[in-house]
Amino acid sequence: MSKHLISPSILSGNFLELGKAVEMLNSSKADWLHIDVMDGSFVPNISFGIPVVEAICGASKLVNDVHLMIVNPEKYLESFSKAGAHQITVHYEATNHLHRCIYAIKELGCKAGVAINPHTPVELLYDILEDLDLVILMSVNPGFGGQKFIYRSLNKIETLKSEIVSRNLNTIIEVDGGVGLQNAEKILQSGADALVAGNAVFSDPQPIQVIDKLKSIGL
Repeated sequence: MSKHLISPSILSGNFLELGKAVEMLNSSKADWLHIDVMDGSFVPNISFGIPVVEAICGASKLVNDVHLMIVNPEKYLESFSKAGAHQITVHYEATNHLHRCIYAIKELGCKAGVAINPHTPVELLYDILEDLDLVILMSVNPGFGGQKFIYRSLNKIETLKSEIVSRNLNTIIEVDGGVGLQNAEKILQSGADALVAGNAVFSDPQPIQVIDKLKSIGL
């Protein structure tokens, strides 16, 4: 079996048919369901509020992978946990109290992640790496789906992987942005453990087959 995880992003789904999108993902080889929450402040776009996240999580049979692209995420952690998140990721750049945030997520019984934007060095995470279940490396500037992968991200994946291995940690590296069949193998070879795929999955007429192909890379 392939060891890497696939986390399709519902942000790229048809918003009029979110239920069908979740059903499709439930029947696929996807491991996680990635839910991008955007507030129009930390990023220019606005996506899902808590009631929509609750509806998605309620219909999902996958691990609900909630990515908060919002300022002051600490205010909303409990609400997203109650909505059905299994893991919650906050942005390094969006809170002044990162350590407190991570522990608040864990106290709610969720796995804790931190995401960093393309311009943020991975070394800034080294002080808290032991406390993290996952790191999301943004390989596009966050806020919109369908952007092109920033290839400098491969160096960041390698650097972070090397640090995780040297400390004998189990922290998962999740790569988010511009991921598709054209670059997934290279991303995994650089050390990624989980791939967020939005446009690559939902813009294809056969999304289940795309997930299949992403999951079978390296087998």
